[in-house]
Amino acid sequence: MAKKKTRTKKSTAKKTKKISLRPNRQQKVVLGSFFMLFGLALMVAFVSFLLNWEADQSTLTQFGDREIETKNWLSKFGAAISDFFMYKGFGFAAFILAILISYSGFNLFIGRKSTKLLNSWFWGILVMIWLAIFFGFFAETNSLMGGRIGFEMNDFLQDYLGFIGTVFLMVFLFIAYLSLRLKLTPEMIGGFLRTKKENLDKEFQREKPTFKETEEETDWREKMTASTKPEPEKTSEEIKLETKPPKEESPAPTPKPKPEKQDPEDVQMEVETAKEEELEENKISNKIVKDFGEFDPTLELSNYKFPTLELLQEYGGGITVDQEELEGHKNRIVETLKNYKIEIAQIKATVGPTVTLYEIVPEAGIRISKIKNLEDDIALSLSALGIRIIAPIPGKGTIGIEVPNKNSTIVSMRSVIASPKFQNAEMELPMALGKTISNETFVVDLAKMPHMLMAGATGQGKSVGLNAILTSLLYSKHPAEVKFVLVDPKKVELTLFNKIERHFLAKLPNNEEAIITDNTKVINTLNSMCIEMDERYELLKDALCRNIKEYNIKFKARKLNPENGHKFLPYIVLVVDEFADLIMTAGKEVETPIARLAQLARAIGIHLIIATQRPSVNVITGIIKANFPARIAFRVTSKIDSRTILDGQGADQLIGRGDMLFTQGNEIKRLQCAFVDTPEVDKITEFIGSQKAYPDAHLLPEYEGEESGTGVDIDKSERDKLFREAAEVIVTAQQGSASLLQRKLKLGYNRAGRIIDQLEAAGIVGPFEGSKARQVLVTDFAALDELLNEE
Repeated sequence: MAKKKTRTKKSTAKKTKKISLRPNRQQKVVLGSFFMLFGLALMVAFVSFLLNWEADQSTLTQFGDREIETKNWLSKFGAAISDFFMYKGFGFAAFILAILISYSGFNLFIGRKSTKLLNSWFWGILVMIWLAIFFGFFAETNSLMGGRIGFEMNDFLQDYLGFIGTVFLMVFLFIAYLSLRLKLTPEMIGGFLRTKKENLDKEFQREKPTFKETEEETDWREKMTASTKPEPEKTSEEIKLETKPPKEESPAPTPKPKPEKQDPEDVQMEVETAKEEELEENKISNKIVKDFGEFDPTLELSNYKFPTLELLQEYGGGITVDQEELEGHKNRIVETLKNYKIEIAQIKATVGPTVTLYEIVPEAGIRISKIKNLEDDIALSLSALGIRIIAPIPGKGTIGIEVPNKNSTIVSMRSVIASPKFQNAEMELPMALGKTISNETFVVDLAKMPHMLMAGATGQGKSVGLNAILTSLLYSKHPAEVKFVLVDPKKVELTLFNKIERHFLAKLPNNEEAIITDNTKVINTLNSMCIEMDERYELLKDALCRNIKEYNIKFKARKLNPENGHKFLPYIVLVVDEFADLIMTAGKEVETPIARLAQLARAIGIHLIIATQRPSVNVITGIIKANFPARIAFRVTSKIDSRTILDGQGADQLIGRGDMLFTQGNEIKRLQCAFVDTPEVDKITEFIGSQKAYPDAHLLPEYEGEESGTGVDIDKSERDKLFREAAEVIVTAQQGSASLLQRKLKLGYNRAGRIIDQLEAAGIVGPFEGSKARQVLVTDFAALDELLNEE
């Protein structure tokens, strides 16, 4: 009986259908065709009305009489609707309404996403009203031009502004339309006119063609002139030159006059520089660039649109200065220092979004250490949490006292993205982290860091900081230029970025999800990134480049042949949200590839961002700290944790909610992290994910753990063609690993792994021993030959 009940419930559930007000594709085709044809019918009726409106005026009052005929091409309906929209409405401007209706129907019919349709209607209606008023000027001569609405609005404006004022208003609205809608400026118009004028000048100043006579014509002309021209009388000097005197009577040679001494500076010298021979490779690449242009990596997604600022939310206004609060803090600081016989010569306050910096200049002879030791006393007198003393401020001859504001201001992500510092940043990977105490947007380049470590207690802003970094990169880079590898052991922080998988994310070929949540897959991904790093270094070596920037410039200039394996290399950013959990579960298997990537991956465009809420020494080890010079510290619970992150105090005195310290190996800066909420990230990823994408996420090299190798015998006939060569490589290096065969023989990891299994079956290498390389059981080539010949 229970089973029957469940079946009846399922059957009734199937019968109920959800009612949706949103039209489906078929309904859109029907609606689209209706509006498209209705708009065309309106245009036909309007054109006919312009020709026959006077003859049809008398028939409009007798619309119900079927015997009366009209001359409008759409009969009584066309005459009536044209009279309503043109005569009683907007005049000639009513054609815009017909165009808008037809355009809307066309968008529905072909299924195009009409995100700009409301914008088109808004501007179309404004233009229709403007044209009606404009044609209303001529209503006395032709009442059809502006319609009744145009006439009445024109009459209304002239009653209050006069004729000249109305003209000025119309000119202003026309200029506003050109500037806001058509994006036209005086500079653009001037440049266009100058270009046209230069083209006309060149056309008129072109030289007339000169006709050259042939050699035969020249010879004929010279002969004719020679025959008709009388021979000139010879001078005495010419006669002397023609007659040959006898040898014996030849006069003695006259001595030649010595030439005058010539000034060396008067002698002109022509310098000719031999041109360098152009390499054949450069000739070919220059010709390809000339014919086809430089390679554009964004061509596949050429219509990609960057996220707009409207997707980000604004939080309140700017910084509000409470003068009473500033005066009160200043007086307490001065009194506290006076109690310890410390006189102040000068004090200055800089109000930031979260913290106010009081810069003091002590009297001569006061020791700085004496003021620094009064940190707790000043905090007690101000009754404030998070007092931090900077003694002295780097680059200034002052001592800084940071005091939290009673009412802090939220730094919105929108304000830092819209700032000129971020918009005009000439960086490879710009990141807008937030604002400084002086309320300046703080933008840094991840490519120059090259890796970043982020730590802080739970709930102090790490996840928001990661979202701010990813949002900055999404707003500044095209999907072809950067890829993200996201590791999220908590499984909830980075899930929103699944929507941009085929745009910005990278993953292993066999993984279904791009965001990695399983720790075992993290190990495979990190090792795969090490393989990617090795492959990229091989490409850089072949291209004779030192870093990814030089390589990509060379590839864009078509100086690298894709047939040789060369390709455009995007930046890869690895983001690990909870590093401590990985260290607890995987340990050295995670730390080793991360340390290797941190040491070597900078030049080939792989950058790491690691976040953890437990900044202890067994998580942030010496190897990790040595390779992560850029660090962000949110509020922590103890000074020991602060020293672990920053190698100094200060993080334990922050006030939380995005208050953070940033260092890149030199001075420590206090920032208020930009706030980007989950709904904002959802809108951004939805905006990007709805656009055309690549067929799949960016695929990393395939990797399988070496534990897949077994000691099962492998048939000799199934051995790889490179088995002998691989055995010689292993014996020479005395190191049995698949990665060595990959580098030396330029193999994929799967093939190298199979050869290692075959070498194990042949007794050349030992069994799998975890993270260590396999033991090589053959010492030299002679022993190898003996072993293989015995088989």
